Amino acid sequence: MRRFAELFESLDRTTSTNDKVAAMAAFFRDAPKRDAAWVLFILTGRKLKRLLSARAVAGWVQEELGIPNWLFRESYSGVGDLAETIALILDQADAPASESTDVPLNEWINDRILLLKSLDPPEQRAAVMGWLRGLNRAERFLLVKLLTGEMRVGVSQTLVAKALAQIAGVPQATMAHRLAGNWSPDEALIARLLSGADARDDASRPYPLFLASPIEELAADGKESGSPRELGDVKEWQLEWKWDGIRAQLLRRGGETYIWSRGDELITQRFPELVEFAARLPAGTVLDGEILTWKDGKPLGFATLQTRIGRISLSRKILADAPTAFIAYDLLEFEGTDIRQQPLKERRALLEAVVGKVRSAKLIVSEVLAATSWDDAAALRATSRGRTVEGIMVKRLASPYQSGRVRGDWWKWKIDPLTFDGVLVYAEPGHGRRANLLTDYTFAVWDNAQLVPVARAYSGLNDEEIAELDKWIRQHSSSRHGPVRTVEPLRVFELAFEGIAFSQRHRGGIATRFPRILRERTDKQAKDADTLKRLKALIPPTSTPEPTLFG
Repeated sequence: MRRFAELFESLDRTTSTNDKVAAMAAFFRDAPKRDAAWVLFILTGRKLKRLLSARAVAGWVQEELGIPNWLFRESYSGVGDLAETIALILDQADAPASESTDVPLNEWINDRILLLKSLDPPEQRAAVMGWLRGLNRAERFLLVKLLTGEMRVGVSQTLVAKALAQIAGVPQATMAHRLAGNWSPDEALIARLLSGADARDDASRPYPLFLASPIEELAADGKESGSPRELGDVKEWQLEWKWDGIRAQLLRRGGETYIWSRGDELITQRFPELVEFAARLPAGTVLDGEILTWKDGKPLGFATLQTRIGRISLSRKILADAPTAFIAYDLLEFEGTDIRQQPLKERRALLEAVVGKVRSAKLIVSEVLAATSWDDAAALRATSRGRTVEGIMVKRLASPYQSGRVRGDWWKWKIDPLTFDGVLVYAEPGHGRRANLLTDYTFAVWDNAQLVPVARAYSGLNDEEIAELDKWIRQHSSSRHGPVRTVEPLRVFELAFEGIAFSQRHRGGIATRFPRILRERTDKQAKDADTLKRLKALIPPTSTPEPTLFG
């Protein structure tokens, strides 16, 4: 545990990607394989099932140390993170055990944490409090995170793959492929990752996805920001719609079908209508594409797709109301051969041939848009919202299929976001390095002379703006409920968002998609903020009041 705590602190202290990679490489090079496997599990975003609620652990600490509720709430409000609050409180109350009592991480998880589910609450309490008193502050913090299923580390899977690739002496893309799919955190995993074994030994293993960069990032290459004209002749590029669905990879190998989401989740059983046509694909086929709800030759929108996400049991009504299709836009494996290094133009020709032989209305090749100039492309992009798409994809015809977000060959030219002016009404602390700052904000609009919350946002402000707003909120909070502060409704902000739909899960009856702060409207007072009626007018006519999961 101590070695992992040291790695976590090293990663949390720096924003340098090179330093993060170096720290992980040093850890994986020296750590016991069983510990390394569990650390890899955590760093790649996988989580243990939550065994205890954060409220239960906090309650045990309060009772054992005799801390009144008001004092614990004040401490939590000041710190902003429950695990860190508990670690700091115990640090003041108990001296940690000797440094010689370190227990390996794999023993913590396998022999202690996972066994908690077999204990009754009094036994769980006795075990957890005993563990916490025997650890130092950093280890206590990590233990609470592991127990409550809230562990988050500030590294991407791309950086993890880079660190492991350095140790194994293989290309980063090879390591990314080895990390894809489902795996168990054991010694065999580490041995496989660091060996010369071919990732395709596992028929279910997908390829790492190639991710497009925002067209605005052209400025990072010294180009004109936001203008695809800087890419040269439009004829050298393939233009497609940017579909608003679930990015997925569909594999047909060994007589079986596997469908993976972008988050390396196996979702095959959730889309039986796609499995049906996939059985007709040639053996050794891997498609990259998007799952959409689709009817009468057009997408039904992301809000409808949300009714399928997360569902294991699918009723006839759900299948009828939200039918899906797979929109294929790339072919990664053909007749069992990895063809990712072939140019997109050649992969596209093979893709059309493969899909054409299947003859299914559920398998559709993504349309290539006809544009003889960037002005033509801009005109097509302007019609995106009416087509229920997010904009245009711009892909170099000569490009190979790469791994991760590699800028230069694939760009996403999204439509301009929708916006509204909202009043800041609630604020709560962030996480990680911002756990002691109020960085998560709730905004409201007017409905019959009342402010109704409609969106939460936590991005868009720089560090200086966050610090100023944090100080102001603390001076203008009218009440507190746990970590959440009710803010005097005085400041107005312009927010951008990608989509909007009816929602029965939100007080205002709507849900905005990917809201973020654009700027503060210092020229407006609270009374000048937008209305709920205006926001509802932006909802597409095809949207229905279904429950949604986004906000």
